[in-house]
This record gives sequence, structure tokens and C-alpha cells, in this order.
Amino acid sequence: MPLSSIKAKLSDSLEVRFGRVENITATNIEITGLNPSIGDIIKIVSHHDKSREELSMVTELKKHSFLVSPFRYVEGLKIGDAAYINEEGLSIGLSDDILGRVVDPFMHAKDGGKPIKVSKKMPIIKAPIDAMKRGMIEKPFSVGVKSIDGLLTCGVGQKLGIFAGSGVGKSTLMGMIVRGAEAPIKIVALIGERGREIPEFIEKNLGGDLTNTVLIVATSDDSPLMRKYGAFSAMSVAEYFKEQGRDVVFMMDSITRFAMAQREIGLALGEPPTSKGYPPSSLTLLAQLMERAGKEEGKGSITAFFTVLIEGDDMSDPIADQSRSILDGHIVLSRELTDYGIYPPINILNSASRVMGDVATKEHIQATIEFKKMYALLKENEVLIRIGAYQKGNDEELDRAIEKKSAMDDFLKQDSATNFTFSNTINELMAIITL
Repeated sequence: MPLSSIKAKLSDSLEVRFGRVENITATNIEITGLNPSIGDIIKIVSHHDKSREELSMVTELKKHSFLVSPFRYVEGLKIGDAAYINEEGLSIGLSDDILGRVVDPFMHAKDGGKPIKVSKKMPIIKAPIDAMKRGMIEKPFSVGVKSIDGLLTCGVGQKLGIFAGSGVGKSTLMGMIVRGAEAPIKIVALIGERGREIPEFIEKNLGGDLTNTVLIVATSDDSPLMRKYGAFSAMSVAEYFKEQGRDVVFMMDSITRFAMAQREIGLALGEPPTSKGYPPSSLTLLAQLMERAGKEEGKGSITAFFTVLIEGDDMSDPIADQSRSILDGHIVLSRELTDYGIYPPINILNSASRVMGDVATKEHIQATIEFKKMYALLKENEVLIRIGAYQKGNDEELDRAIEKKSAMDDFLKQDSATNFTFSNTINELMAIITL
């Protein structure tokens, strides 16, 4: 064997497999001695506490060193701590035992239960479904909420956004959808929310019932990296069940907190801020997450609902605007409707389902058009009607709408603890139109 080949083999065998922490800032750690790629997972082991291991991700490469962002915090780490490339990459271990559990993005139990058994490893970052392998959305998906099933009918494999300001009722509507959805598997991702909301959501919105449900939690006190990849991790859990041929409903609260996490990461790495301080990567990341939901030929489906927090009820917010362009429909919650005691406060005139025409019958679609037309007439003439300026008989269509106003308001109202079957909702809608 040539001497050069022997030297090459010896060089490979003696390659340094660990690095050293050289510099630590509030958000990044500089490491030398390794040759990683962007996105590699680095495990940092404390020199003084061998039991402490911190996972981090490579975010920037330099000539003789590289920067990583930790998934937790830098407190307690020191210069000189050892760093290793995690050969497994960014993946999570899953099995059906995860059903009924509350976990963090790395599938560590947060409910005090036993560790999750592992039957399959799933990558957290994965390419979206190939466009030519997506199945057609042809079957209605019932969520048990009358105003959605009747007027904004969803399809199996559809992606929808729930747009609302703070305190309007996103979490309550999420709970109603999770309880009433016709799906054997339910995945709920709570990303960037207050820790207090987690047990409240389980007890108040889900009634304490986590049957066939998985909660993936990354609260506001978690690092930006944990919040960012918590969303991707939750989608991987949904894909695990989808690959088994099962239909999954995926709920995420909220896309805005997810984008804010990427904003923190991007700005720390020197990305230029654009509208409202969001770097370009924040907008790119939305499609990478949302497009992983859907229906895939030969497999199951992921019907996804993403909540979007609208700051100041401004629908032109960059995250809201970008989300609407990616999603297959949007459900807008109105603060005004809460003043009239209509819950869930879904503004049916500003909301839309892009696949309703493919999953609803002609009679159902016609009834929806009639309902919205009458509702729009009432909103347009609301002031005139209230002050008594409108005289009955001047407009036949408006007269009909006024007669049906009480029935329409009752249709839009629904107690949060009550769910309706799809057939009962359609029958009630038809009854209102034919009165």
C-alpha cells in the first residue's frame, strides 16, 4: 500500500471527535476542534458536572471555529467544556405509548409519567409532502362546531388558520375543535405560551381528557431554539401516525410565537430585520412547517389548524398576511361579536374555506351562500334597523333576513362544552334557509 494511503487512513482514524468551548455569550457558544455542517447537533458536556449534557445546533461557521445556539440556557457552562457531534442528528423517539401524554419537544415526559418507549426514530426536520404525491381533498372533516362545519366546511387534509387578537377565544375554540374533531389521533402543540395555560388548557378546554391526544409543550420561558423546533417536533409526531395510515388533526398555538422565536434567532445571527423586525427566515420558515401537513397518497392525512395572534387586530400583520397566502382557509375571530354574546366569535363574512366547494354538496353550498347573503344584509343595514329608520316592505330580501335573524344568531352561538354532528349541523342550516 502506498505511504500516502497509509497516512490518509491514519489521519482518518485519529480524527478529533470532540471540540472545546472557547467563548460563551448570552445567546451563542463558540466551539473549536470540530468540523460540523450547518444544522448539525452538538452535545456539550460540562467539565465540572459530567452528568450535565446540553444540546445545541450549529448556526454559523467560521474559518477555525463555529457558533451554536443552545436548546436550553448557557448558565452553568464554562470555557473548556467538551463538545461532541451528535451522530443521531435532530430526531425524536416515538411509539404509540405517547398517546395521552404531555411531553416537551424532545419527547421527555412533562406529566410525571414514565419515559416514552421508542419503537421508531423520526427526524424533526423533514421535507414537505411532494406536490405530485398529495391526495385530493374530497371528504369533509367535521370539527363539531356549527359555524365551521356549516359555513366554512373543512376537508380531510386541509390547512386552516385561526386568526384572532389576544383574549378573543382562540384557546376555547381550539378545545372545541380537538374534542369534536372526527379524527382518531389528535396532536396539540402549545408553542411559546405561558406555563399557566398548559394545565388550564387540559382541564378547562379538554375537560381533562387526553384520550388519543398528545400535547407537545414549549413554553415562553424556553429558549428560542426550543420554541422553534418544538413546532417541527410536533409535526413529526403527527407524521409518525400519518405514515401508519391514520388520520390526524393537528392544532398549534401559535404560529406567531413560533415566528417570534425565529426572529430572536435570526437577529442574534445578524440577519437584517424587515417588516416589524422579522428577518426573511421567519417568513420562509412558515411554509416549511405548514406544507408538511396535508393528505398523502397511500398514507393517512394531517388536517391542521394553526392559530395566528393578530397584534392590535391588524390583519395586515406580516405573519398573518404570509400565513393566509400559504393556508387553505382562514377563520377570523371578531372582538366585536363577543360584545354581542356570540361565542365562538367567528366572523363568517371575513372567513373562508378554500376547499368547501370540493367537499360540500350543491345544496349545502347554496344554503351557505343564502345564509351569508342575509347575514351581510343585516350587517349593512344594522344602524338603520336599530334606530327604526327602516320600514318593512321596502326590501323583500332584507325583510326575510330580519325574520331569520334570531335563528341565524342561534346557529352561530354554541356552548364550549357542546359538540354537534355534521349531519345535525347541515339539517339546522337547511331548516333556517327554508323557513
